[in-house]
Amino acid sequence: MTQIHGDTVRFGIHSGQLHGTFGACAELWRGAEELGYDWVSVFDHFRPHLYPPDWPCFEGTAMLAALAATTERIRCALLVSTATWRHPAVLANVAATVDHISGGRLEFGVGAGGPDRAHQQYGIPFPAAAERLDVLDEACTVLRGLWDEDVTTFKGEHFRLDGARLAPKPVQKRLPLVIGGDGARRTLGIVARHADIWNTLASSPETYRTKLQALAGHCAAAGRDPADIRGSLTFRAVLTESPSGGPERAAAQVDGAPEEIRREYLTFGTPEDCVADLLAYADLGVRDFLLAVKPPVDWRTVELVATRVAPAVRAAVRRRG
Repeated sequence: MTQIHGDTVRFGIHSGQLHGTFGACAELWRGAEELGYDWVSVFDHFRPHLYPPDWPCFEGTAMLAALAATTERIRCALLVSTATWRHPAVLANVAATVDHISGGRLEFGVGAGGPDRAHQQYGIPFPAAAERLDVLDEACTVLRGLWDEDVTTFKGEHFRLDGARLAPKPVQKRLPLVIGGDGARRTLGIVARHADIWNTLASSPETYRTKLQALAGHCAAAGRDPADIRGSLTFRAVLTESPSGGPERAAAQVDGAPEEIRREYLTFGTPEDCVADLLAYADLGVRDFLLAVKPPVDWRTVELVATRVAPAVRAAVRRRG
């Protein structure tokens, strides 16, 4: 099983790169590190579809390298790279390079991709879901081969490598591969075959339990123990020290936000409310909790998750064994 830095339970910030300036992004990364978070991640959209067509968005792999160079301790992640954006050999080289920049702190995420205005604005092809999932499956094989093997030869429907080499290899003996998505029929099968970490958005504990059952079935078919795949949950929250301040702060954060973003909010309330919400997932095996932060940064929630939610969740998980 991949040995991953930090406590048994980890808390992170999914920062994205929509904050307008590089300085604002770097401030969030350094703030997360200073507050004791275990992880910070950027994403790999070019033109995010949930924001206006001209909204500022920095390129993901360049920002990942900047994240690695700007921080010292925290784990650095891409969550996640669309497999159809780039050839996986290019991604493997990017990841190995960033792992060296970070001193071995990288966790690299891939997925099948979804809506992005870049497909229309830039003319980047957007294959049907079945083809994108085929591409993702092959890309995972290519990534792991180039990271781990001296020589990789691969012949798939979408990619071919002939005696391919990658040097230098990643700093980490096994660079953690994160796969995002929760499609029960195809995506979770790819997770079962390739992932060290499985990331999904918060929905409900009942839905998550159903996905876990589907993943267990795919793991059985792949001859893999589901416990070897670390569970990771991305969620949003608006927290306040007292219940009376909750409605006003919540409205300030979500008014005008697209419904798809509003659905990702797990908690509007106190830190204790958030602890209870997250423990429902911890009881199902989730060990990574990633707070998604949109612009403008809600620093009060960022601080409360670090100082009051994370310690309480970690303590409760230790007590429950």
